[in-house]
Amino acid sequence: MKSIFHKITSFTMALLVLFSTFSFSVAQHYCGDVLVDYSFMGHAESCDMEVQETAELPECNLVKADCCSDEVLTVDGQNDLKVSFEKLSFEQQQFVASFIYTYLNLYEGLPENIVPFSDYPPPLLVKDIQILDQIFLI
Repeated sequence: MKSIFHKITSFTMALLVLFSTFSFSVAQHYCGDVLVDYSFMGHAESCDMEVQETAELPECNLVKADCCSDEVLTVDGQNDLKVSFEKLSFEQQQFVASFIYTYLNLYEGLPENIVPFSDYPPPLLVKDIQILDQIFLI
């Protein structure tokens, strides 16, 4: 039971370190208020409704606001992990030492195996019940 608990704990801590250092980004393309496309890797596809090029003549130019917008959400992971024990402060070293000491002494076994019914003898068999009921193990 103790080894299974250690395996589960170590796997959970490995996942915690993985996800705390993991960084990703999501690119989103909106047309107005409607989400048209999103992408986890690369750029999101546009909806081809961007404002067209302006005309060559200045009197033909119309000013129109662009309805499309691109958004990039980025989640940066943690890059600085303390790997060595020497870089910890004295209070942190004291905490780690006391935590390990209490964790190792948490699972102490009993000094002897206590059997509560060892002083009571089993009941005497008057008749062989298996023969009477004709129950035989094959």
